[in-house]
Amino acid sequence: MSRSISTPLARSQRAVLTPVLLFALLSGCSLMPAYERPASPVAARFSGDAEGSAKTSAVADIGWREVFTDPALQRVIELTLANNRDLRVAILNIEKARAQYGVQRAALFPSVNATASESASRTPADLSSPGSALTAHSYSATLGFSAYELDLFGRVRSLNAQALESFFSTAEARRSTQISLVAEVATAYLTLASDQDRLKLAQDTLVSQSSTYRLNQRSFDLGAASALTLHQAQTSVESARVDVERYTSQVAQDRNALILLVGAELPDALLPAGLPDDATAASSPLASIPPGLPSDLLQRRPDILQAEHDLQSASASIGAARAAFYPRISLTASAGSSSASLSGLFGAGSGNWTFAPQISLPIFDGGSNRANLTIATTNRDIYVAQYEKAIQTAFREVSDALAQRNTLGRQLAAQQALVGATSASYRLSDARFKRGVDSYLTVLDSQRSLYTAQQNLIGTRLSRFTNLVTFYKTLGGGWIETTGSPVAAAEPDTAAMGR
Repeated sequence: MSRSISTPLARSQRAVLTPVLLFALLSGCSLMPAYERPASPVAARFSGDAEGSAKTSAVADIGWREVFTDPALQRVIELTLANNRDLRVAILNIEKARAQYGVQRAALFPSVNATASESASRTPADLSSPGSALTAHSYSATLGFSAYELDLFGRVRSLNAQALESFFSTAEARRSTQISLVAEVATAYLTLASDQDRLKLAQDTLVSQSSTYRLNQRSFDLGAASALTLHQAQTSVESARVDVERYTSQVAQDRNALILLVGAELPDALLPAGLPDDATAASSPLASIPPGLPSDLLQRRPDILQAEHDLQSASASIGAARAAFYPRISLTASAGSSSASLSGLFGAGSGNWTFAPQISLPIFDGGSNRANLTIATTNRDIYVAQYEKAIQTAFREVSDALAQRNTLGRQLAAQQALVGATSASYRLSDARFKRGVDSYLTVLDSQRSLYTAQQNLIGTRLSRFTNLVTFYKTLGGGWIETTGSPVAAAEPDTAAMGR
């Protein structure tokens, strides 16, 4: 038979170990709500009934070099990624968020400081016991920490999680900025190319109409043409001259807009002379994606990931707001040496220490803690709505791009046929005028119809190319070129950040 014997020493050990064990158990407590991703508020697929092929699962991984294959455009994008100020600000914001997370994470650990001090005081003779003036010196050297909070209810860890999610949100914002920037540069480049085509068309039309005007001027001088015919021919010349000047100005503005996006001067060799041929658009990897894309591809979009990290950050703040209802325990401790003389500062018997735990228990705060919890919960609900809205907006953008892509090919074919028909009509009306069958007004109408059809053809070809750019952007893929990104070094190391 055995019997436990309770001694004063055993009771003292239990008295010390009990709160320590209690603190150890409570240190795992967290009041953060468990995060659950909200259900997607959109259909499972974008369009069509076909199941997505194995190829579609990698759509978001297509590099921008695979989408934009023109060497000059690739070089322009490289210069943009190296020089654009908006992207530079986005990268610096990552560094700022990383530092802010580091500041918050430091609160998990005690801040240890070493201090050394000297104090001197003089007591006048009429106040001193010996009746003579006294000068006293004291020296101290201490090592300790002040107001270190024991994170029993997860307040500090909640704030740390909030800062971490904010950092990840900033990183996704940088990715979103780069995707948008690449798409914007490609659109500006193609717009400049289309206006170059429009300028060339206006210049060719001016040359052709000037030649026709000179022929009519000679016929008028010989009495074979009327003044009406001559002035009708002149209207074509002046109209073409107006368009030449207008598109000359527009090309210059397009070039300035592109230079602003790039953030550096562009050599003339990188500027487009005109739109690429239609085979380039047809060979794009985005042009061959079948219908039936799964909408969960949207989860790869950086703006949606950013919205989700914002939601997780708001959820973490609820844990900190809940922890405010519970006691907060902080510790202050120091150890060192004190002496009346500098030589005896580290001598025997000069050691000193202090230990000052403090507990703060909220009893009455006028409803402040409850109001803060309501604010945190409401913010979380707001971010849920914003996350769902981001998915709905992305779904519409992709659906619109798909709908436009499905009709642009047929629209381009119809516009090319229209150009052919109006071209034939112009040739026939010109021939009939020269034979004296029709008036020059019929020629003028046919020429204007041809010119308008040619301008619209350029616009349709531009729409086909920019649709691919929009598709690239809305899918949220290809933000890193597969052959190596010049800005890859700026990416945050999420593993090192405690992801």
